Amino acid sequence: DEHLKEIYGDEVLILPYIMPGFILARQVAEATQNLDWSTLKGIVLLHHGIFTFHDDAKISYDNMIKLVSKAEDFISSNMDSITIAECESNLDGDDCLQIVKLRRAAGELFGNPILVRLDTTKEATGFASLNNVAELATRGPLTPDHTIHAKAFAAVFDADPTAELAEFENAYQKYFEEHATDAHQCLDTMPRYGVWKNKGMFYLAENRKRLEIVGDITQHTVRAIQQGEALGGWQALPRSDLFDVEYWELEQAKLKSGAVRAEFEGKVAVVTGAASGIGEACVNELVSLGAMIIAIDIDGQLISKFDNPSVLPVHCDVTNAEEIEAALKVGIQHFGGIDILVSNAGNFPASQNIEAMDDSNWESCLELNLSSHMRIMRASLPFLKEGFDPAVVIVASKNVPAPGPGAAAYSSAKAGLTQMARVAALELGADGIRVNALHPNAVYDTAIWTDEVLAARAENYAISVEDYKTSNVLKTEVSSKDVARAVALFAGNSLDKTTGSQLPVDGGNERVI
Repeated sequence: DEHLKEIYGDEVLILPYIMPGFILARQVAEATQNLDWSTLKGIVLLHHGIFTFHDDAKISYDNMIKLVSKAEDFISSNMDSITIAECESNLDGDDCLQIVKLRRAAGELFGNPILVRLDTTKEATGFASLNNVAELATRGPLTPDHTIHAKAFAAVFDADPTAELAEFENAYQKYFEEHATDAHQCLDTMPRYGVWKNKGMFYLAENRKRLEIVGDITQHTVRAIQQGEALGGWQALPRSDLFDVEYWELEQAKLKSGAVRAEFEGKVAVVTGAASGIGEACVNELVSLGAMIIAIDIDGQLISKFDNPSVLPVHCDVTNAEEIEAALKVGIQHFGGIDILVSNAGNFPASQNIEAMDDSNWESCLELNLSSHMRIMRASLPFLKEGFDPAVVIVASKNVPAPGPGAAAYSSAKAGLTQMARVAALELGADGIRVNALHPNAVYDTAIWTDEVLAARAENYAISVEDYKTSNVLKTEVSSKDVARAVALFAGNSLDKTTGSQLPVDGGNERVI
């Protein structure tokens, strides 16, 4: 109160905390019934915020700007006594596995797949490195309204986040039991944000929108806590008051949109070769079904390709094991884990008969179209094992069951890839990871099908380019979107009992049938 009076004098009316609703409205009415409203520019409701009013909306808005600016000026004038902690995060090689295990355990508390983001900015890590961070983070939110998005207090993690999650669960259950009546039903016991000591801040939520809300609230909160501490001490409301708001029916109604949960909501997919063709179509299809995407490609245009916060584009050469590990690390910090791997990256090399085969052409084709898939799968498996209903979808080729002349390198690579998928299905079944392969026929809206390649392939069959493009039973072209829909089918719940299978997406090929 002293600081508020110093800042505003008699310009505002300061009222103590009352829970939102009719009682609060009555308190304001009683406190102002004998006041000359023209002498006030606003009302400060402690632990709620500041309100301005006027018959003219523009004047009310201007008053809000003036009052908030005065508070900002007060903080600025005291900056010598305010220090916002900053430091670098000290993540190590095992931390990604810690993150995905925490996500899995937290999702089980929530009852559905969730997203987790680790904020390792200097401010987040600085707060997480304070000696008294455990006490600060569990005092409570800045305003009781935040409880519906971020709960009444944070989780605190240190050496073993998954084990320490149980401590939050127990603390939240105790908080509920201390304040609940018979009319209350306990909400999920998953924290919405947490401090990972010396490493950063965790945000947890069921989808991207909620994740961003939690992040915004937390980032604002940790700054305000430190400012409040420096200006005389920061104090949250008693937990009984926080409980009343968190479990107030009108507040909970804000979270109940009535929308049906999307099939892949809370899930994270890695898509390789994501910048064009089948990969790009897979990104768009999975996003439309609620997934978050770690989009990987070597294409320099990848970063600008996706203007969508549900997609994290990561430049990566999938033939390089170190780049793969770095890309997955970035993705896991951003979304929390991996549930789906769409192994799609590849190319169609220049047509060469075996007699004229160039060694470099053969080796580079196998490197990208076979070996890179092994590397991305190998690197992803520790995280997929902690995923929700994990699935791997391999994009192979019609050339596996029906190879063509002049495509020995490509056909051999895709055949090896298919065999690897079959072995992976056998090896990973015990971990609940499904592995299936698709065999698209030539998909002509991809970058590998240049006019020159099309002409060469058609010439091998002594037919026109147009006839070559529709050389299937249905006499139809197969698009990238057609393949992406099949990918989503294998990755989703409709075929959750299917593994080790191969599905043609080819319009019906006589040689395959």
